[in-house]
Amino acid sequence: MNVAPKDKNAWLWIPFLYFTQGIPYILVVTVSVIMYKRLGIGNAEIGLYTSWLYLPWVIKPLWSPIVDLKGTKRKWFLSMQLLISVAFLGIGLFLPSNSFFIITLAFFWMAAFASATNDIASDGYYMIGLTQKKQSFFIGLRSTFYRLAMVTGQGLLVIFAGFLENQYGDNTKAWSITMISAAVLMIALTISNFFTAPKFEESNSKSAEKPAGFFEVFATFFKKHQIGVALLFILTYRLGESQLVKLASPFLLDTLEVGGLAYSTEAVGTIYGTVGVIMLSLGGILGGILISRDGLKKWMLPMLLSLNLPNALYALLAITQTTSIYAVVGTVVIEQFGYGFGFAAFMMYLIYVAEGASKTSHYAIATGFMALGMMLPGMLSGYIQEWLGYDGFFIWVVIAALPAFLVLRYLKYPADYGKKTVESND
Repeated sequence: MNVAPKDKNAWLWIPFLYFTQGIPYILVVTVSVIMYKRLGIGNAEIGLYTSWLYLPWVIKPLWSPIVDLKGTKRKWFLSMQLLISVAFLGIGLFLPSNSFFIITLAFFWMAAFASATNDIASDGYYMIGLTQKKQSFFIGLRSTFYRLAMVTGQGLLVIFAGFLENQYGDNTKAWSITMISAAVLMIALTISNFFTAPKFEESNSKSAEKPAGFFEVFATFFKKHQIGVALLFILTYRLGESQLVKLASPFLLDTLEVGGLAYSTEAVGTIYGTVGVIMLSLGGILGGILISRDGLKKWMLPMLLSLNLPNALYALLAITQTTSIYAVVGTVVIEQFGYGFGFAAFMMYLIYVAEGASKTSHYAIATGFMALGMMLPGMLSGYIQEWLGYDGFFIWVVIAALPAFLVLRYLKYPADYGKKTVESND
């Protein structure tokens, strides 16, 4: 079997692969929130049950060595993407049933496990298929298309659902058609990846990227230098955002009487799917370019600030309860740009933590802790919001960002890591 050289056709396969990776994630953890909100489920239940859907991303390290040891990353992500398509089709078909909440949650669980496995394979494919210099250069493009997928789900698909709500006057029918459409999109993306992703590996081959054994993967990860501080940083980097992401859309959708802004489903989708996608793309691309030019150290603090400071604008919206479209769009513009810019540093640091012989599995472990940092606070977010109200909740979100800044003081990593002039052994 002919194996493609590293960096081959990266401009072609990275956009498709990471757009495909982002679609199921955003549908499972965010669009599900909007869907259940529109179908009459309460904030506390939404926060609790949809946060549990993070669990597959938390525990995915348990089966990441299997992805490393058996078959190729390419075969794994293609099969998982097909399974995700089936899960979304099931959600769409069963939404009109009387037990829709339990049944659709089960299909979301199926999609979540398949999506987490797809992430393991896709990220491993990225690290195996690119040299370190190209990994840092393409981190912005990778992040941008991942975020484009998230905005496509949270933006365009939600706009579509809102249009169908108005068209039929039936939220259940509208969301059923929307989820079936998401299944069709996933099938199309799976086919695209089949044709664009080069074959970088040989099945079951022994290489520097494959671990020697299952338990060795975990042992070597937890023996890494400064691993305790690293994991604490990973857990706290998005502590504020992990709560905001669960309640930002319900905040815009809820009535004025309960502290929301009373925006329509279609309006919420439009705001995230237009100017938001442009600014998020610019932020992600700029972040990758700057890290590639200057190294990670110079930009870590500015990027951490850019990820968290815009959250204060949501607090301002909640306190004033302004429904001004300019204020809301302005908040989303700044927050999306800051998110794209700030996330570039986080992704590059996760790649650094994963360096070594078992980089695919180690990256899965690192992102598993990242998911844990999203899941646990998210589970409590709905209860915190109902206790504090939207204004108090968003103030708390701003305060929750502080631990990451404290941990950053003790974090050690090469100042020029990711810099394109640094030679790699890959």
